[in-house]
Amino acid sequence: MLDLRFLRENPDIVKQNMKNKFQDSKLELVDEVIALDIERRTTQQEADQLRAKRKKLSKQIGGLMAKGEKDEAEEVKRQVAAGSERLVELEEKERVLAEQVNKIMMVIPNIIDKSVPIGKDDSENVEVERYGDPVVPDFEIPYHTDIMKRFNGIDLESARKVAGNGFYYLMGDMARIHSAVISYARDFMIDRGFTYCIPPYMIRSDVVAGVMSFAEMEAMMYKIEGEDLFLIGTSEHSMIGKYIDTILQETSLPHALTSYSPCFRKEKGAHGIEERGVYRIHQFEKQEMIVVCKPEDSMAWFDKLWQNTVDLFCSMDIPVRTLECCSGDLADLKVKSIDVEAWSPRQKKYFEVGSCSNLGDAQARRLKIRVVGESGKFFAHTLNNTVVAPPRMLIAFLENNLNEDGSVNIPVALRPYMGHQSVIKPVN
Repeated sequence: MLDLRFLRENPDIVKQNMKNKFQDSKLELVDEVIALDIERRTTQQEADQLRAKRKKLSKQIGGLMAKGEKDEAEEVKRQVAAGSERLVELEEKERVLAEQVNKIMMVIPNIIDKSVPIGKDDSENVEVERYGDPVVPDFEIPYHTDIMKRFNGIDLESARKVAGNGFYYLMGDMARIHSAVISYARDFMIDRGFTYCIPPYMIRSDVVAGVMSFAEMEAMMYKIEGEDLFLIGTSEHSMIGKYIDTILQETSLPHALTSYSPCFRKEKGAHGIEERGVYRIHQFEKQEMIVVCKPEDSMAWFDKLWQNTVDLFCSMDIPVRTLECCSGDLADLKVKSIDVEAWSPRQKKYFEVGSCSNLGDAQARRLKIRVVGESGKFFAHTLNNTVVAPPRMLIAFLENNLNEDGSVNIPVALRPYMGHQSVIKPVN
């Protein structure tokens, strides 16, 4: 959420930012919120004057009563009562106006970084760099669920009976690789100085409103019926929520955490063949990283975070590339974002396996994550990035490590988590 004072003083910058994000339908909200804020501040000013007057008159009553001037005291009491009635009206009006202002501010997008390319949607994202050599073998690579079935490694039909579409049973070596990747990613991040954390898998509505836009919430989150709780769609939500309404000492920053959690997503809409199987599902597991830091350090941390994901995938012999997300592809709270995409030998193209985002102080402002230091009090900056989400990563892993005889190579880095096997062989 933007600083209201910044919007008030820089309406043209806010409007141009909306245009850069192709959100022209929101332009009128800037003038609307400025008008409401003026009315709110005028109301607050009158209310403050009445409070001051009431305080002054209350002191007079005591003095008059002490002098025995009861009639004069009763007249002053009537003035206090009349002022109190008006004050109640003003306080209610102030509350309503504040809610209206806040509601609009919650949908005004954050100011994107100057380095973000201008584009309408993800088709205009810009490739930054490639890592590793993308190879297309001279044998046919089956669809990822067909590879898994050769190992008796997946059961979609039973999962469909138990939970519906978008769920799966992983079995045997496939389940073991899945767990091995999560364990390896955990230790990889710990070795890079991050504190390991297992967070709550449900969060309250005030945390949801603090970490994401309403559009994202509607598209992603599962609500627990009868409870003020939502299943997390990604663990960075409960990780950032950990700091809600806190005052941090500047000397304690940065806070760099890596978390494991299951994730739950609606994933509404029809999906193409390449997004079936375990690519786009309702439940999956994930290793995440978040950072809470000083504003001047957030861009340096941004580069460190996406590089961690690149290094992890390269250590498992999976070629990747980074894409700079264009303005129209950024969610409203994001300042800057880079996607990490893994190479698919089967599709002969890259596909998304992770996303790194700098949210500036937008989440901190919503959640009241403040920092106290020598220069005073300010809002922290927050960042998040996917370390690895095994369902999608598993697709890239199998395709890039598959041999012509159907066996799958286990990269050196992963062997300690796979009983020191160098290869696994299909049973079918």
